Amino acid sequence: MPNLDYSYIANAHPEFIDNLYQQFKEEPNSVEADWKNFFEGFDFAADTNSMEDGGISPKEFQVLYLINAYRRKGHLEAETNPIRERKDRQAHLSLDAFGLSDKDLNTEFHAGSMVGLGKTTLKKIVDHLRSAYCNTIGAEYMYILEPEIRDWIKEKLEKRNLNLPLKKKKRILEKLNETVVFEEFLHTKYIGQKRFSLEGGETTI
Repeated sequence: MPNLDYSYIANAHPEFIDNLYQQFKEEPNSVEADWKNFFEGFDFAADTNSMEDGGISPKEFQVLYLINAYRRKGHLEAETNPIRERKDRQAHLSLDAFGLSDKDLNTEFHAGSMVGLGKTTLKKIVDHLRSAYCNTIGAEYMYILEPEIRDWIKEKLEKRNLNLPLKKKKRILEKLNETVVFEEFLHTKYIGQKRFSLEGGETTI
């Protein structure tokens, strides 16, 4: 399979994952949070649509690979420049790179639990991932070694709601404009004096 990110998910052997599932059944909190979310809701005996030869459907794993790829490389397709179209950074996030196609868009996958959606269609999963990682904000964080920090950033990105009311957006813009005017005043009034600029601290403001 081309262009896959070899993470702990992509490298996982199906037999290992089946064993992990059995471990989850015995003690849910004994597996990592992502795996716990993924396994929750699974009922191998009842849900034949997610079963093949007594195991999880291979396409469930393909969706897992896709989710992990967005977390690692989604920022490469983020629309961070309003002036010109983003260059192709070879993120390779198309469905066919993961053994999926448009025919799978209306198929429901338990892998949606990995992004807090529960069992849902591939289309909703992809839309959610693109909103989180390929919108006007991009974040590269999967290189961080501390899992607590990495998980915190992931949760903020995948569960954020940036649909702020217009009134609040205007308030934010007003405060940013005030800081620019204040900076210019200090620079003019106290020439040569040591001070700490607010430049780069707009998010804090």
